[in-house]
Amino acid sequence: MADKPSPLYIHYERPEEATVTQLKQRLETGSDEDKIEALKQAILLLVNGTRMPQLLMTVIRFIQPTRNKVLKKLLLLYWEVCEKTDETGKLLPEMILVCSHFRKDLMHPNEYIRGATLRFVCKMREPELLESLIPSVKLNLEHRQSYVRRNAVLAVFSIYRHLDHLIPDAPELIFNFLQNEGDASCKRNAFIMLFNCAQEKAVEYLSSVLDQVGSFGDILQFTIVELIRKVCRTTPSERQRYLKCLFELLKSNSPAVQFEAAAALISLTTAPTAIKAAASAYIQILCNESDNNVKMIVLDRLDNIRKHHGKELRSLIMDILRALASPDLDIRKKTLDIALDLVATGNIDEVISNLKKEVAKTQAKGYEKGAEYRQLLIQAIHTCAVKYPAVAANVVNMLMDFLGDASLTSAAEVIAFTREVMEQYPELRDQIYSKLLTSIKLINSSTVYRSALWIIGEYAQTTEQVDVSFSTIQEELGPYPFVKEPKKNGEGDGDDEESEEPEKYNESRRSSKPAILSDGTYASQSALTSAPVSERAIGGTLRTLIDQGDFFLASALSGTLTKLVLRSFLATNLDATQKNSFAAEVLLIMVGLLRLGQSNKPRNPIDEDSVQRIALCIQLICQSCSDGKDEFLEGTFLRGCRAAFNEVLKEKQKEYEAEKAKTKVESSMQPDDILIVPQLRGKRLAGGADDKDHLEDELKRVTGLGEDGKDEILHLNRLMQLTGLSDPVYAEAYVNVHQYDILLDVLVLNQTADTLQGVSLELATMGDLKLCERPRDYTIGPFGQIRIKANIKVSSTENGIIFGNIVYNIAGQASTYAADNNIVVLNDIHIDIMDYINPATCTNIEFRAMWSEFEWENKVAVNTQIGNVNEYLEHILRSTNMKCLTTQKALEGECGFLSANLYARSVFGEDALANLSIEQNKDTGKIEGFIRIRSKTQGIALSLGDKITTVQRTNKQQTEPQQAISELAQQLAA
Repeated sequence: MADKPSPLYIHYERPEEATVTQLKQRLETGSDEDKIEALKQAILLLVNGTRMPQLLMTVIRFIQPTRNKVLKKLLLLYWEVCEKTDETGKLLPEMILVCSHFRKDLMHPNEYIRGATLRFVCKMREPELLESLIPSVKLNLEHRQSYVRRNAVLAVFSIYRHLDHLIPDAPELIFNFLQNEGDASCKRNAFIMLFNCAQEKAVEYLSSVLDQVGSFGDILQFTIVELIRKVCRTTPSERQRYLKCLFELLKSNSPAVQFEAAAALISLTTAPTAIKAAASAYIQILCNESDNNVKMIVLDRLDNIRKHHGKELRSLIMDILRALASPDLDIRKKTLDIALDLVATGNIDEVISNLKKEVAKTQAKGYEKGAEYRQLLIQAIHTCAVKYPAVAANVVNMLMDFLGDASLTSAAEVIAFTREVMEQYPELRDQIYSKLLTSIKLINSSTVYRSALWIIGEYAQTTEQVDVSFSTIQEELGPYPFVKEPKKNGEGDGDDEESEEPEKYNESRRSSKPAILSDGTYASQSALTSAPVSERAIGGTLRTLIDQGDFFLASALSGTLTKLVLRSFLATNLDATQKNSFAAEVLLIMVGLLRLGQSNKPRNPIDEDSVQRIALCIQLICQSCSDGKDEFLEGTFLRGCRAAFNEVLKEKQKEYEAEKAKTKVESSMQPDDILIVPQLRGKRLAGGADDKDHLEDELKRVTGLGEDGKDEILHLNRLMQLTGLSDPVYAEAYVNVHQYDILLDVLVLNQTADTLQGVSLELATMGDLKLCERPRDYTIGPFGQIRIKANIKVSSTENGIIFGNIVYNIAGQASTYAADNNIVVLNDIHIDIMDYINPATCTNIEFRAMWSEFEWENKVAVNTQIGNVNEYLEHILRSTNMKCLTTQKALEGECGFLSANLYARSVFGEDALANLSIEQNKDTGKIEGFIRIRSKTQGIALSLGDKITTVQRTNKQQTEPQQAISELAQQLAA
């Protein structure tokens, strides 16, 4: 029995099995509670493969006549799973006795018992039993209760679907029932039957009520949408008529019906009016639904429309932006991504105006996730301004107010946008330059300050701009020297105000009298009103950062001042005295920076790179003041930096175009491929074996969205042998990983001449894997086979192991210890972390922020036979599904050294960062170095490190045979 299909599946651990004699005794003489428990246990044993024909007459005699409603419900479950035929397939004679009880229950005065019995009739497949029950089933179609009527329709549907000769007039009967029925659920069930069994009757009914479809209930409207899809495919001439019905269903009160109607409309026509109507329905659902999962699904549909019908969707871009009202950042990001692809010359002003309003909202106090949302908006405005330069002037001034934003990412995005606009749009430089000098006091980040200083040094072209820029920098630096020189013997009696002020402060502190506070304690008045000079703010943020030991910023400042001096030397409206005076002032600042770095005042001492950079700037200025100019260095400072930045922008544009080309939908049809024209295709019989909607599959073939034939070959890589070929039971499994689920499809072959009973697949897991349900037991005939499926849930990104065994009993074997322990141990199934990791992209600032935030790090030493650093990088990228964030331009060349940042994201939203720093040893030719992996959780860092350790030893020679095998497999498949 266990190998037959059953509508009932119940997991049963079998703690203590009762014997058939004990069950019969409890069913015969026990109370109603005892009978309920005994019948439950009997059902569980039957479901899990135990044969108990001895119980049949006991149940008929002592349980069938009961009036207990719980027992009646359990009794129906019992009749579902018990054996109703003998070994030859004939109906057992005892079942004739049961048939009369079924007829009584079908005419029972209690509507619940009638309905439950009708549901049981839906699962019966014995014509001998059903033939006598059909008159009672038909009478229930006229019952006063809708619960009974809708189950009666399902019973008629089931009987006609499997045994149509028993009730040949079922379509006409249900058609008449449908015309007179008023209950929505009954009409839905009746229409479903006509839809599946008599499509012409369903079409006839739909044609008679086409104008009333909008007033139907949503459960019936769902089925109508499906019927329209099928009818329009088989009868294209009727498409125009039914499209009007779909337009009407777009106005339904049910969002689910609107969603399905919009999907059907898009699949049936590409008319601009229909596309806009369907998109408007999606947008209405997007803005009205509160469930974030629904919003994400709708956004995916809108994104699909954008790919194929972007022109029609552009007029609805402002409606799409209404979804920004959602507080969820993922929804906002998805909405902005769709909107940015729909931006055009006609709507750019409206989009920018809307985004500026959203930016203003994020400044409100207590705004939820304001910094992250503001960052997304700034990136969106940045993208719009790059595409359409006309709007750059309108937004750049507003964005530059956020140079001092608390979020480093937002401020860095603003300064990066400012730098790109300055380079690409010369007509805006003067305006932006003046705004930058005004806003530089707002900056509080070293990263942003370095970029601002670079802009000042590169774009200060006139004498006035050089003068204003230097004055602004002086204000930010404050008074100098940055560190006071140590006093020599005999000195110290001067009138230096700065040296006297600490003494005055100490004197005032000593002479001040204690004050009595409100709580009765004493406090010095000077401690409340004065502060030491060393604690007072001197200069602006620039001075503060340098005093704290940020000498990278000090070296950037030196480079900017050097550029200003070199440009002043080229000015024709300045005399030599003014030029030399300016150069001397700048040299004084640079020497002061060097002395500050060598003192004990800053927290961190100056690094050697900064010392060399500042010294180089000093040397270049000194050479420029004399006759020994270095033309190469001057050219590098004045022209080389901007030329390099221009190359970076061009490379960035190339990458953007290449990424856009990858996502572009291209036709995969070849010149000699067959085109299937639906209008010329013959009609299929309704209800036939080939009665499936192939329209979407054909569209996928034409548009290139279908699956590749290579997938069939890739499936073979997931086929794993679990047992040996000489084992009595052979098993192999196909492992299908789908995001959060792992589906095991296990093929089990009986290689013996015996019948195996109670074949059970017992599985266990290691890692964050969880077996959803235990597979049931099976019976396998001699040399037979079965397929067992098991579902496993995955909760995090890390390697996991599935292990277990197959347990079975041999039919007819004596019950001994050896007979009860027929076990075949299975090979372990290793779940690879690569099934959950996908390449992703982030900015350098986001990468650094995550790198400093994540606490779990795994350091992997490089040990490989690959002799080229670039080949090793490509090998790691292929093996780990990570994306290289370092630009291709930076990786070019053969210097023997390589450093790159890698990034990936799991399907669970976990980030994985990696930094690869390697060099080629000149003596041995081997690659040396380390790969540092960081993540927020320990599992992904360790699993990714183990993966890299395993695959990095693979060299080129080892992969060539695998490539040859793959090519051969593809040729055989072709």
